[in-house]
Amino acid sequence: MKRLRARDFTADRAWGAERLALFGSTGVSLHWTDRPYRWHRNTGDEVFVVLDGRVEMKYREDGEEKSMQLEAGDALTIGDGEEHVAHPVGEARILVIEDINSE
Repeated sequence: MKRLRARDFTADRAWGAERLALFGSTGVSLHWTDRPYRWHRNTGDEVFVVLDGRVEMKYREDGEEKSMQLEAGDALTIGDGEEHVAHPVGEARILVIEDINSE
């Protein structure tokens, strides 16, 4: 058994992570960041949960860029192949559940 306080978690680089669990090819990780990720598409579904902070999630739908604001406690499911990029507003801690083969 291992306890981890999400609000106290930091990493030595943006999007640094602590792997919390691995279920077959499904990884559960806690990420810390203070910088945007990069535009990408996952091969497989992803669950993105903001545990601390705020994140602007940008995505493309029918070639048009859109965005939504995610607050602590918000969860988002991102489907296979959906193009997206996360932009934290300050520091954020995020739980990500995804197929590790799509990282």
